[in-house]
Amino acid sequence: MARGTLRIFLGAAPGVGKTYEMLEEAHRLANRGEDVVIAFALDHGRAETRALMAGLETIPPRRLPYRGTEFEEMDLDGVLHRAPATAVVDEYAHSNVPGSRHGKRWEDVDELLNAGINVLSTVNIQHLASLGDVVGTITEVRQAETVPDEVVRRADQIHLVDISPELLRQRLGEGKIYAPDKVDAALANYFRLGNLTALRELALLWLADRVDEGLARYRADNDIQATWPARERVVIGLTGGPEGEILIRRGARILNRVNGGDLLAVHVRAADGVVHESPQSLEAQRRLIQDLGGSYHIVAGEDPAAALLDFARSVNATQIVVGISRRGKFAGTVGGLLGGGIGTRVVRDSGDIDVHMVSHPLGGRGAGPRRERDLGRVRVTVGFILAAVLPVVLQLLLALDPDPGVSTAILVQLTGSVTVALVGGLWPAVLAALWSSLLVNYFSTPPVGTLTISDPHNFFSLLVFVGVSAAVAVVVDLSARRSKEASRARAEATTLSDLTRGAVRSEDGVKDLLQQALDVFSVRGAALYGSGPDGNERTTAGWRLVAGAGEVPGPGETGIPDFGSGNAGTRGSGAGNSGAADFGTETTENIDPATRLVLFGRALPAGDRRLLAAFGVHLAAQLERQQLADSRREVLRLAEGNTMRTSILRAVSHDLRTPLAGIKLSVGMLLQKDRHYAPEQEHELLQTIDECSDRLDLLVGNLLDMSRLSSPGAEPLLRPVRWSEVIPSALRSVPAGRVRVELPPNMPEIEADPGMLERVIANVVENAVKYAPGSDIAVVGGAGGLSNTTLKGQPAGEISIIDHGQGVPAERVVEMFRPFQRLDDIPQTTGVGLGLAVAKGFTEAMGGTLTAEETPGGGLTMVIRLPLSTGFPDDGPRGQAPVVPQSFLARRIHQAPFQASTADQQ
Repeated sequence: MARGTLRIFLGAAPGVGKTYEMLEEAHRLANRGEDVVIAFALDHGRAETRALMAGLETIPPRRLPYRGTEFEEMDLDGVLHRAPATAVVDEYAHSNVPGSRHGKRWEDVDELLNAGINVLSTVNIQHLASLGDVVGTITEVRQAETVPDEVVRRADQIHLVDISPELLRQRLGEGKIYAPDKVDAALANYFRLGNLTALRELALLWLADRVDEGLARYRADNDIQATWPARERVVIGLTGGPEGEILIRRGARILNRVNGGDLLAVHVRAADGVVHESPQSLEAQRRLIQDLGGSYHIVAGEDPAAALLDFARSVNATQIVVGISRRGKFAGTVGGLLGGGIGTRVVRDSGDIDVHMVSHPLGGRGAGPRRERDLGRVRVTVGFILAAVLPVVLQLLLALDPDPGVSTAILVQLTGSVTVALVGGLWPAVLAALWSSLLVNYFSTPPVGTLTISDPHNFFSLLVFVGVSAAVAVVVDLSARRSKEASRARAEATTLSDLTRGAVRSEDGVKDLLQQALDVFSVRGAALYGSGPDGNERTTAGWRLVAGAGEVPGPGETGIPDFGSGNAGTRGSGAGNSGAADFGTETTENIDPATRLVLFGRALPAGDRRLLAAFGVHLAAQLERQQLADSRREVLRLAEGNTMRTSILRAVSHDLRTPLAGIKLSVGMLLQKDRHYAPEQEHELLQTIDECSDRLDLLVGNLLDMSRLSSPGAEPLLRPVRWSEVIPSALRSVPAGRVRVELPPNMPEIEADPGMLERVIANVVENAVKYAPGSDIAVVGGAGGLSNTTLKGQPAGEISIIDHGQGVPAERVVEMFRPFQRLDDIPQTTGVGLGLAVAKGFTEAMGGTLTAEETPGGGLTMVIRLPLSTGFPDDGPRGQAPVVPQSFLARRIHQAPFQASTADQQ
């Protein structure tokens, strides 16, 4: 059975008309004679949508119970049994009620498609998994229901239902989307003009990528190599050198001349590309291209020009940007004779793709990355010695034969040339081949004893000998170098793998990387310097020590590199200054213009500089990771502050206005000169003013205390305090007889701020009175005032505030301490929901804990634990701790004890 086709109607926001157009398409199909049914669709209370649904056959939904309520879901079995040609299934990203066959509706749709049923469905852009966080940032609404992008991309057709944001807001204002009582809130929040514009752009860009994928698939299926300039795409070829930044900026300027397009930077890595490229330059260029809104790619290929062109054609590029060759004039001439350099071949083979050859300061100066030729000074020296000595020794051995032939002599000397090539590389082997040919000519080629060659065959044999020797030397030399490069690459790969694992595991990745550098490079110290404000540890002007490991110069010590030139390199020690420490030779690596990596103790050989650059890239990534973490913490702090301000504004707009309205009304009635009230009526009005004033004072006090808890100030005024000194004043506002106090006479002193402790007890007791009406409430001290647990290893004293009310479910205990939270199911409760948050914050500021436990038999028990006093305060004689007025409760809080994960019940 052929799989059905899926058509998705995509919208930027609710109300754009996705369901309406889907139903219109269903009517068009039905009018053409196709069997169409509505498997599941919602009219969302919209009359126009309901009218379209009325004209189509509808399969009744299933009703599934969940948490005491019945929910309607698509009857998947009913649709499969009905087996229509096309099924209309609304809300593709919907999550099914537990108990359904599948967890997601798109999985139900997939089963319908496998059964050969065509499906029409709808989805909003905010439900795509890849865009959920972006949409949440824009609209400040997090989407709980999402669908993987790949599932939507598999649809056979995606139809964008698009209307302008202004028209959508107009439809919303006319009541065509939501009920009239929800219109104002929707217009002021989710349906703001800026939100709708951003969501519309997201939908258009996402669909444009989907169109690009379809175009690429069509070109690949039909083997179309020609460029179709449907969209401007600029590809930048990077070699791994410093000129890449110039090429990227030039490509960005080219793209800015057109309206829209893509910027792609590609680095072609050849088999030996790790020798040529600079990891530091490539990392900087990757960041630059991403900052400019482009993308960075790495492709492998033996021929960089061919690989670059293949990549450009695969992405349907319209323009290519490459730099002029960095080779010198001689190398450029040789390259031209051999077919041209990379840029020349790209221009020659580009076809209908425009190529921009960009000049740069390094062009034509022979400044390009050269292939590493050094096999070691010792090996090369030994090779030249062998080239001079070994042919003579072999010739002496040949002299033992009274009549050696020319061919025998050539073969023996060829063995010597190969041996020299294995030891010393190419140039010693070439020297050995020339020297061996002279010896064979003099001692073995008639006429013997002269350099004259009488037989043309012998002359040809010597030429072949020299050529074969040189060729063998080249092959052996390349093989030896490749083997050494492979060994070095394996060692570097192992080192970098260890670096990555260590950096991931370590909490301080920068410090860990510097510590590993000590072992990898066998140096005495490693330090990271950054430019910026003066720090405690000074280097040269404008530079400061960011992190270090091992022996690192401190303030006033020598050995600190001079960064004035801005170039990486190795410098001698500056230990000539009197009294300064000698840190040896230092090696400097420029990570970026503002950061330097310095190794102290020895000069690194050229072979280790590339690994040092890789260390620099890892350090840069760790620094960026730390900056992102700091930025995230700052964003979270700002978000918490914004939430706090929003909640305070909400409280001011509602909870504070309620008592003010009562005061205003009562005072207005008393000020009316034309009306007279009986004494009991005046007393009632005055009592209303008094009660509203008390409520207002409590609300303002809690708001002020919460704001103080959320901002740095000073520390609590801790001193020895007895529970019995604070509890009576804390219960002043509670009706007499409402709370029972049971304190053992021998309760020891605790370390606390009396004013804070009074506020903690008062808030907890008032919370119990409010949420446990009619219940017996008791303030009970622990046995001997000691708790069974300790605080930070020290003995603690505790009291419990016990009520027998309805209690708090276990899953809401943590939520109970969050600011601006109240139990909504308790009638006639007032307050802004700060009592328990303030109490918990004050308790933690004093070094204690406030926890909630279930009361046996029902209810809630709040336990306040504080550390026992260890003596007298240092700033005065022993005496009763003064009770600090509430207006000064939090004036010396050292740090904000309030945690975002706590909650409040009030």
